[in-house]
Amino acid sequence: MPRVTFTQHIARHVPCPARDVEGRTVREALDVYFAAEPAVRAYVLDEQGVVRKHVVIFVDGHQTTDRTGLGDEVGAGSVIYVMQALSGG
Repeated sequence: MPRVTFTQHIARHVPCPARDVEGRTVREALDVYFAAEPAVRAYVLDEQGVVRKHVVIFVDGHQTTDRTGLGDEVGAGSVIYVMQALSGG
């Protein structure tokens, strides 16, 4: 099963324990995670279900490419890591 984890920064705002979930894509895995931890959804996705501007998702150390549909594939042993994006100059 894929494992969903979050940075400590996000955990300061909402409880988001690491959790093993079912799913073959990032969207499926996050949907399962959010069903168990619904408060986390608003920190990761906007009202249209798109990854928020200042959030980045990695799968097995590689940044996801589909921020809208979250269709990046995940394997049974994948780690989905959700973190805040850094910006500025």
